[in-house]
Amino acid sequence: MDLDTIREVVVARERADLGALGTSTAILAGGTFLFSEPQDRLERLVDITTMGWPALEVVADGLEIAATCTLAEFAGAAPGRELGTPVLLEGWPGTALFARSCRALLASHKIWRTATVGGNVCLALPAGAVLGALTALDAVALVWASDGSDRRIPLRDFVISPGCTVLRQGDVLRSITVPLPSLLARISFRKIALAPLGRSGAVVMGRRDPDGRSAVTLTAATIRPVVLDFAVPPSDSEIAGAVGAIDSTVWFDDPHGSPDWRRHVAGLLAREVAAELRERESC
Repeated sequence: MDLDTIREVVVARERADLGALGTSTAILAGGTFLFSEPQDRLERLVDITTMGWPALEVVADGLEIAATCTLAEFAGAAPGRELGTPVLLEGWPGTALFARSCRALLASHKIWRTATVGGNVCLALPAGAVLGALTALDAVALVWASDGSDRRIPLRDFVISPGCTVLRQGDVLRSITVPLPSLLARISFRKIALAPLGRSGAVVMGRRDPDGRSAVTLTAATIRPVVLDFAVPPSDSEIAGAVGAIDSTVWFDDPHGSPDWRRHVAGLLAREVAAELRERESC
């Protein structure tokens, strides 16, 4: 869709080019959402795809994923795949969630080549499966503030409600880092939808860290990712109690599923995920 209110496109080359991001300015990365519907309030776009950020970079404490990393690049970062460096992700089973979360999106592979990880996270939609996967992996967002400072925000605290995040005016999401323990974790994944190719009604992801600590993350069924933490993989009664204790206002309601249905199927999937984490604990 043409955005006929845009008067200027700034090609960003350095951090200084990201200044003065007002209410009539938007960050442009993949643009798959921006160009999908009218954006009458916008007069200016700042293109960050020219910043030269590596899509994926192995760092001391884990894996850093640039906000401009495309879904195709993200999904391709599976065990045994190269990142354009001599380092391989083999031995990092947690990265298996990358491709699985992308497949939980209602998007074609053409969209994968354009849409970005940062866009999926910042849109903060309940169906943001990449957001959910990175939250399940205990990832942390690096945010460049307009005053030149940096903020690090755990993704589990990033989303407030559908389409609403903790980002302030002028903030730019720079990258997301997945910590090493989560990359080494054993994972489990379940998804359900009302139609085979429809929007996910519930997505549940489990993670068991090397030290046994476990987390079960619910998304798509809730207005924001919900993380349930456990010292060890939970029993059926423990996971049922934790899901049952989720506030009723957190369950999402739209044509793809009622809150009651989402609560029910999320509970079933969560028990399957917990059982798989327990099985792996005994191996």
